[in-house]
Amino acid sequence: MSVTPVTHAMSATSVTHEPVPADDSTGANSAQYKTAGGIEYLAQGTAQDPHSPPIICLHGIGGNSSSFAPQLAALSRYHRIISWTMPGYGHSTPLATVDFSTLSQALADFMHALKIKRAHLIGHSIGGMIAQELALTQPERVQSLALLATTSAFGGRDDRFKDNFLAARLKPLDEGKSMAELAQQFVPALVGADTDAPTLNAAIAGMRNIPTQSYRAILACLVTFNRYQDIAQLNMPVCLLAGAEDNTAPPATMQKMAERIPDAEFHTLAGTGHLLNLEAAEACNQILLKFFDRQ
Repeated sequence: MSVTPVTHAMSATSVTHEPVPADDSTGANSAQYKTAGGIEYLAQGTAQDPHSPPIICLHGIGGNSSSFAPQLAALSRYHRIISWTMPGYGHSTPLATVDFSTLSQALADFMHALKIKRAHLIGHSIGGMIAQELALTQPERVQSLALLATTSAFGGRDDRFKDNFLAARLKPLDEGKSMAELAQQFVPALVGADTDAPTLNAAIAGMRNIPTQSYRAILACLVTFNRYQDIAQLNMPVCLLAGAEDNTAPPATMQKMAERIPDAEFHTLAGTGHLLNLEAAEACNQILLKFFDRQ
């Protein structure tokens, strides 16, 4: 399948919906933390069409439910939007075994607890991997996928890349450093060069409170992901977004991924790194709103 890439500047120039700032009082800041099925989450908004499936956001390794604050603020004007806190993070119950099967089943159980039969999923980084896993194993639960800064498989052709990755990420912990120190070390390397200080500081704050045991477990899970051969079976619309300066999920990798998916569109956000939904929130929101409007 041929996919035409679309590159967007950090400020959207073609807008169908009125832009909404992340601190808008009708958006994320009026959402309240709740719990369902052992999962802590934020929820906001009401769908304009009562029969429309809600949107569920799945954060990355260094995040939590508030990592989608700009999306909660903007998308909640037109949709019901929910942002979970991954098992083992925040006040969400840890899993006895952490792998993509148990994580995707935890998502399915969370949806069941909220009486949601089918949802649009937005997944960032490992959240995008969990979204792919559910879409492939329980496709009846997924209306559409928006995959942000993620891939269909982790690492290279052998285990050396995985081993080196884990060693680099875990070495500071093994040397006695705290998660706060790790956040300060790793997060600045994830964002684009033009990322402002409030965005960077918010991302650092999100990572610093992750329990060390949960961080170790989710890293070990991350390096096992491989759905490269399976994504051609995705039978729902898929929107892929890459940060132009992202070295973790590079645009070239995500474009190749899009070309393997039957019904896919691919976008690159200029000037952004791995945390593109925070770095270029307005442009990201406009792409997502247009995508969901078509579903």
